[in-house]
Amino acid sequence: MLSQFTPEAGSRWRCLADFITVPEVYAAGRLDADSEGLLLLTSNGRLQQRLTDPSFGHWRRYWAQVEGDIVSHPDAIRQLQGGLLIQGQRTLPAQACMIDAPQLPDRDPPIRQRQSIPTSWLQLELREGRNRQVRRMTAAVGLPTLRLVRVAIDLMDGGPPLNLHGLAAGCWRELSPGEEQRIHKLLTSPGRGGRAGGGKSGRTGGGG
Repeated sequence: MLSQFTPEAGSRWRCLADFITVPEVYAAGRLDADSEGLLLLTSNGRLQQRLTDPSFGHWRRYWAQVEGDIVSHPDAIRQLQGGLLIQGQRTLPAQACMIDAPQLPDRDPPIRQRQSIPTSWLQLELREGRNRQVRRMTAAVGLPTLRLVRVAIDLMDGGPPLNLHGLAAGCWRELSPGEEQRIHKLLTSPGRGGRAGGGKSGRTGGGG
């Protein structure tokens, strides 16, 4: 689906309004239409700015199924960690490691897969969200992304990241009272983002 509430004329993708009826909220950071995973929905512009500005360093965790065997690309992890030149601009250093295939529901539509080429899974954590960044990074090291899932967003306050636990694809929930308190502290703490304005602090949803 599109990470927006307004459909696009002629697009084959549905939009968030097809799944979420809460008024006057929008996504704090987008996912590509062919990706899956966690979105934070808010009506608070300060929160959106705080979470998407790379200067605040909010790590986002992704699981990426890639085409190819990571073991046969021994330098790939190091290159991903160190930063890559993508469209003329170097990415910030990332965290990257190989993981076992996670337990995920089947993707609809399914990924393209060639029997002659194996697939592997990477966990990547980024502090920025440039257009199709994970896909461009894995392609640059010879491991094109087939399936991409954002599984967590770190509030960088010492607590556990917001994650997809208990959320099925296309479903959403209100933030818990504890999460609301953490968001409030995040927005009222000193920093480049300033103090919070009005608006509902947030909801989480599982896309894809």
